[in-house]
Amino acid sequence: MKFDYTIDDKIVFFTFTGDLIGENQGPELVEIAGNLLNQGVNLITIDISSVRFINSSGIGVLITLLTKFRNKGGDLVLINPSDQVNNLLIITKLNAIFTITKDKKEAIQKLKNN
Repeated sequence: MKFDYTIDDKIVFFTFTGDLIGENQGPELVEIAGNLLNQGVNLITIDISSVRFINSSGIGVLITLLTKFRNKGGDLVLINPSDQVNNLLIITKLNAIFTITKDKKEAIQKLKNN
């Protein structure tokens, strides 16, 4: 998996591409998240529209990020999961835990209204 991120108006915008298999990038993502939280950035979006597959470790990374941001008074929004990833979120009932939006604009609105 590849990822990049930008920060705008105290919101970090991550974009993930490929397969989210947490063993590879998980520790790096958690470290980046910790650094951002220490800088006062506590709102995060993750665009997963280009993620084809998520394994259990990848789900663990998403849950870890969600927990970190919510524990600091922030929140995390997933943007536009692919059909396969969305089905996985439904089967695991994680769609009830994560806020999921169809695009970046809707994600920003959800974060700003919380």
